[in-house]
Amino acid sequence: MSFSGRRFCTRFTAVLVAFGVAAHACAQDYPHKPVRLIVPFVPGGGTDLIARTLSARLSDALGQSVVVDNRAGAGGVIGADLVAKALPDGYTLVMGTPGPLTINPALIAKMPYTLADFAPITLTTISPFMLVVHPAVAAKSVKELIALAQAKPNALNFGSAGTGSVAHLASEQFKALAGVQITHVPYKGGGQSLIDLLAGQLQMVIDNMPTVLPQVRLGKLRGLAVGTKKRSALVPEYPTMIEAGVPGYEASTASGVLAPAKTPPPIIARLNRELDAIVRNPEVKERFFAQGLEVVGGTPGQYAQHLRDELALNARIIKAAGIKPD
Repeated sequence: MSFSGRRFCTRFTAVLVAFGVAAHACAQDYPHKPVRLIVPFVPGGGTDLIARTLSARLSDALGQSVVVDNRAGAGGVIGADLVAKALPDGYTLVMGTPGPLTINPALIAKMPYTLADFAPITLTTISPFMLVVHPAVAAKSVKELIALAQAKPNALNFGSAGTGSVAHLASEQFKALAGVQITHVPYKGGGQSLIDLLAGQLQMVIDNMPTVLPQVRLGKLRGLAVGTKKRSALVPEYPTMIEAGVPGYEASTASGVLAPAKTPPPIIARLNRELDAIVRNPEVKERFFAQGLEVVGGTPGQYAQHLRDELALNARIIKAAGIKPD
């Protein structure tokens, strides 16, 4: 190697060492200023409520303010992209949900980011999905509903918060695995879908429990099964879709916290440790439970695997159903 080549390598190595030392020092000093937790949706929604519960506790744990910053738009893509392109210093985090992380990347050809642009910290909560029908529907079980749908193809309507929404994919998965033809009615939000279901304009919906469970408990809707692989602690009396006769079915809305990729591992470890302790706190668990949420926790690696599995599942559903973005 020439003298100039050796000099370049020496300088390059020095830069890498300096960067490593700086990153380590930054991690040791973390946090020394407020942390921003991006919620890629409007205030007042389910993700926002989760973020505000976590941020209050995380502020106490870190000794610095954790400020919720709502950056809605494009189905969560705008807020998620902001974090994907932020400095990887632990001061900009995002509440991750299926829409911006594992649905849009499988649905939209040109996305401004991929899962590789994020460093998962922990999976915080899961909201099981529930299959519900209007009381006028002559089906008291999933098997009876399948038989009804098979006898009258496309006679049953189901609603969702829109094409490509989590509820839409959950219902398309049901159609494929149960071998039935039911008609999708997309709305510009889950609220209108629920209103029409209660009015009898729709016959069924598969949606997350915070949305439908209150109406089931009031007797205005009939619950048939939950979408998680195991029975939900929220409603242990209801079978899973698998138990009810739909092998391989799984649907829920998972929320977690992520940082930009290349955030120093010690910072990720600190945030994981604090968030895992927060979601396991009995008071926090009770608060989330009342909202129809089950707490999860776990390691960054477990959350990363969950995201990969969810992305692969959503991609299969989207391809099989031929779903195209609006």
